[in-house]
Amino acid sequence: MAGPGVNNLTDIIEFFLLGFQGSPPLRLFLFSLLFQVFWVTICGNLLIISLVSINRNLHTPMYFFISQLSISDIVLTSDIAPNLFYILLNNGGTITYIGCMTQFYFFCVSEIFECLLLTVMSYDRYVAICNPLRYSSIMTSSHCVRFAASSWLLSFFTAFLDTFTISRLKFCGSNIIDHLLCDPVPLQKISCSDTFPMTLQMYLLSIPFVVIPSIIIVISYISIARSILQIPSNISRQKAFSTCSSHLTVVIIFYGTLFSVYVLPTSGQTLNVNKIISLLYTVFTPLVNPIIYSYRNKDIKKAVQDTIHRYLS
Repeated sequence: MAGPGVNNLTDIIEFFLLGFQGSPPLRLFLFSLLFQVFWVTICGNLLIISLVSINRNLHTPMYFFISQLSISDIVLTSDIAPNLFYILLNNGGTITYIGCMTQFYFFCVSEIFECLLLTVMSYDRYVAICNPLRYSSIMTSSHCVRFAASSWLLSFFTAFLDTFTISRLKFCGSNIIDHLLCDPVPLQKISCSDTFPMTLQMYLLSIPFVVIPSIIIVISYISIARSILQIPSNISRQKAFSTCSSHLTVVIIFYGTLFSVYVLPTSGQTLNVNKIISLLYTVFTPLVNPIIYSYRNKDIKKAVQDTIHRYLS
C-alpha cells in the first residue's frame, strides 16, 4: 500500500484514506461483516419506509418520524459504506477531492437531520405523555410534515455551510488521511491553513443543532418522567414508559457516539479507537435504529404479517 504522500501544490486533487490497516484475512473479515451489515441496513430501513407508507394503521406521527429516520439512515450508510468497502479490500484507497467534499456534505446532512429529528420525536413523546388530550390537535399530519421538511431544509443548508468552509482549507503537504471517511478533524490535521475560523464555526453551529436539541430532549424527558411517576397504575406506567424507551435508547446511542468523537478530548484515544467509534455511528447505528424502533414493535410485526397475507391472498 502506498498513497501519494507529498504534494507541493496547494490544490490537492485527491486524498488517500488509510482506513483499518491490517493483515488481508482481518480486512477480508471486516469487509464481509460490514457488507452484510450494509445490506441488512438498506433492506431493513426500506422495509420500514414501505410498511409505514402502505399500512393505514402506521399512519401516525411516531411512525412517520421513524420512516424519516430510516431515510436518513439509508443516506448515511450509502454515503460511507461503499467507499469503506473499497478501502478495506485495497488496504487503503484514494478518494477525489470532489468525492471527499461530497461524502462530507451528505454525512453532515444525515447527522444534523438526526439531531433535529430526535428532538422533534422527543417533543412528540412529550405531548403524547404529558398532554394526551390535545395530542391529535397538536401533532396533526400537516404539522408533522412541516417538522420533517424544516429539519431536512435546515440540514441541507447547514451542511452546505460546513462543506463550503472545509473546502476553503489548503493542503500543501501530506494528503494521507488516517481515517475511514472525510471527517473534519483529520482533514484539519493535514491542512496547512489556519483552522481556527473553521473550528469556531463548527462550535458555533453545534449550539443550535447539537447543544440546544440535547437540552430540549433532556427537558422533555424530565417532564415525561414526572408525568409517568404520577400515574397510579403500575401497568399504565410501564405502558407509558415503553412508548418512550425505544426513542431514549436511540438518543443515548447517537449522542453517546457523537460526543465521544467530537466533544470529549481525544488526546487519550488512539486512532483505532476513534475509527471504531466512527464506524459505530456511521455503519452500525443505521442498522440498530430500525431494530430498536420497529422490529420488536407489535404494530410493525402485525403490519408485516398483514402485508404478507395480503400479497399471498
